[in-house]
Amino acid sequence: QVQLVESGGGLVPHGGSLRLSCAASGRTLNSYTMGWFRQGAGRLREFVSAINWSSGKIKYADSARGRFTISRAISENTVFLEMNSLKPEDTAQYVCAAAVDFSTKSYINTDEYEYWGQGTQVTVSS
Repeated sequence: QVQLVESGGGLVPHGGSLRLSCAASGRTLNSYTMGWFRQGAGRLREFVSAINWSSGKIKYADSARGRFTISRAISENTVFLEMNSLKPEDTAQYVCAAAVDFSTKSYINTDEYEYWGQGTQVTVSS
């Protein structure tokens, strides 16, 4: 089992920045890819970004590329999502997830992740 706890959400103005954290416990993450997803009101959960724990290989959704940065602190078992130039359409519950590495996974789909956190709310005012 992997337990995930997110933090860092809040209310920010249009153009502001936030840094989300996801602290993992329960297992070492060497065989996992860590992802961030978000779900706005009335919308499906959507992929934001992912990072492979061992290789550091990164993926971004088009909506995040250029504004968001995913990173990991291996010694802290923590994944971060630095979000800049935030827009009102970024308002959502941001959720951290862990996927067991497997060669056929793309890591952009929710059903590829085995463990999920509770999420942290990000609200961007216009």
